[in-house]
Amino acid sequence: MTPRLVLLSLAAALALTGCGRSDEGALAIAFIDSPEGTLAADLRLSSGARHMRAASQEGLVGFNAQGEIIPGLADRWIVTGDGMSFIFRLRDGSWPDGTDLSAESVRNEMASLIRELDGTALALDLEPIRDVRAMAGRVVEIRLSSPAPTLLQILAQPEMALTREPGGTGPMLLEQRGRGAVLALKPPSERGLPDDEEWRERVRPIALTVASAQEAIDGFDAGRLDLVLGGRLGTWPLADTGPLSRGTVRIDPTLGLFGLQVRRATGVLADAPRREAIAMAIDRPALISPFGIGGWIPTTRVVPPNLPGDPGYIVERWGDLTMEERRALAARRITAWRAANGGAGARVSLAMPRSSGFDMLFRQLADQLAAIGVVLVRSSGRADADLVLVDRVARYAEPRWFLNQFHCSMGGGPCDEEVDFLVEQANLMPDAGARAALLAEAEAELTLANLYIPFGQPLRWSLVRSGIDGFAANQWAFHPLPPLAQIAR
Repeated sequence: MTPRLVLLSLAAALALTGCGRSDEGALAIAFIDSPEGTLAADLRLSSGARHMRAASQEGLVGFNAQGEIIPGLADRWIVTGDGMSFIFRLRDGSWPDGTDLSAESVRNEMASLIRELDGTALALDLEPIRDVRAMAGRVVEIRLSSPAPTLLQILAQPEMALTREPGGTGPMLLEQRGRGAVLALKPPSERGLPDDEEWRERVRPIALTVASAQEAIDGFDAGRLDLVLGGRLGTWPLADTGPLSRGTVRIDPTLGLFGLQVRRATGVLADAPRREAIAMAIDRPALISPFGIGGWIPTTRVVPPNLPGDPGYIVERWGDLTMEERRALAARRITAWRAANGGAGARVSLAMPRSSGFDMLFRQLADQLAAIGVVLVRSSGRADADLVLVDRVARYAEPRWFLNQFHCSMGGGPCDEEVDFLVEQANLMPDAGARAALLAEAEAELTLANLYIPFGQPLRWSLVRSGIDGFAANQWAFHPLPPLAQIAR
C-alpha cells in the first residue's frame, strides 16, 4: 500500500473521540487545545501545528525524540574552529516540484524565510547570521557575526522548515481533515535513506486530533487514544496522577518562561519599586505546592540558573530576606503609594486563560498579593490587562532567547531599550566571555526594571500508553511524530 493510499484509507481514524479505535493500526494522538501563552509577534505555531509541520516539512536539521539534533535536508555538517561558520552538506534528492535540491535553491529559500520572519522573536534569534552562501554543488555555508553555539537548535525549529509547493519536504505525508490529520511515512528513498523492501512492515500511520483537555483524557482512559500531548499547568488538575497512572503521566524537564509580564505600567505598576513589591511578595514554592508537582524548580531570575556558559554574575533575588520580611517591605511600598495617591486602592488586573489549573493559580496569587494590600482581579482580555501570564517553552538554552522575548519590537508591553542594546552588542562579540558578560548585564537591567515577574519553569505533560516507542520527555517539550510512526523490531 502506498503512503497516499494509507492516508485515504485512514480518514475515518480521525473520529477518535467517537466510536472507538480504527482497525487500521494507526497510532492515535490528541493534542490538547489550549492557549499558547505567547505573544502574537513570536510567530509560534500551536503545539499540534508545530508537530505536523515538522513531520511534513523539513529544514536543514530537526529534532529526534530526545530533543537532540538530527539530519534534515542536510545529511551532515561541520562547525569551523572559531565557531563563525556552519557548513552543511545537503542530501541527494529534489524538491517536491521535482527541481534539484541544490545549494543555490536552499540558499534562496532560507533568505526568503528569514525575510518573512522579520519583526518576530525568532528573527531576533537569527540575528547572528551574517550571510547564507551557496558553495559548490550541495554545500551551504551560514556565516555568523559572532559564534552561536545554539544555531542548530534554532534551525531545527518547525518554523524554520524550508517549503516548496506542491507537497512537503518532510519525512511524512499529511492529509488534513478539519481539526485533525493523518500522517504516513514516505518510502525510505524519499527520506534520504537506503531502499528497504520491507519498510512498510515496520511503520504505522499516525492519526491526530485536537481536543479539549477533558476530551483527550477521557479518550485516553477509554483506550481510544494512545498518546495525549500538550498538557500545561492549566490542565494538570484533570490528569490522573494517582498510583494506578504511574508511568502514563510524563513531565518534560522544560526550560522557558513562566510568570507575569507587565502589560500596562500604570497605577501601582507605574514604577519599578512598586513592580518589585509585587514580585517580592510572591512565595513561588507555595504558589505551586497545591498542584503536587515533583521536581518543579522556582526562580526569581529572568534567565534560569545554570545555563551553559552562565558566568554566575546573577543570583536569586532577596536571598537575605525571609518571606515575612519581603512581604513587610512590599506592604510598606504599597501603603506609601496609596498615601501619595489620596488613598487610592492598589488594584491590578491579570489576563490568564480560563481552566481549572489556572483558576487555582489565580486564587493563590490573589491571596498572596492581598497580604501586601494589592487586590488582584481577573481581566477579560490581554488588551485591558495590567499583567499577562507568560507560559512559554524556550527554543534553545541560551540567555539570548529569554531576553529576546521582551524586546521592544515585540510590542508586549513596557520595555527597556538598554536591554535590547546590550543584547545586540553581545551578538557582535566574538569572545564568549565578553558575550556572556554583556548578556548578564542585560539580564540585570531587565531584572531591575521589574517588567517580568518570574515564577519558575513552565509545566508540560503528556499521557503515554504503556508500550509506546518513540516518545521521550525532553527540555523542549517537543515530541516528533516520525519516531512514533516507527515500530520497534
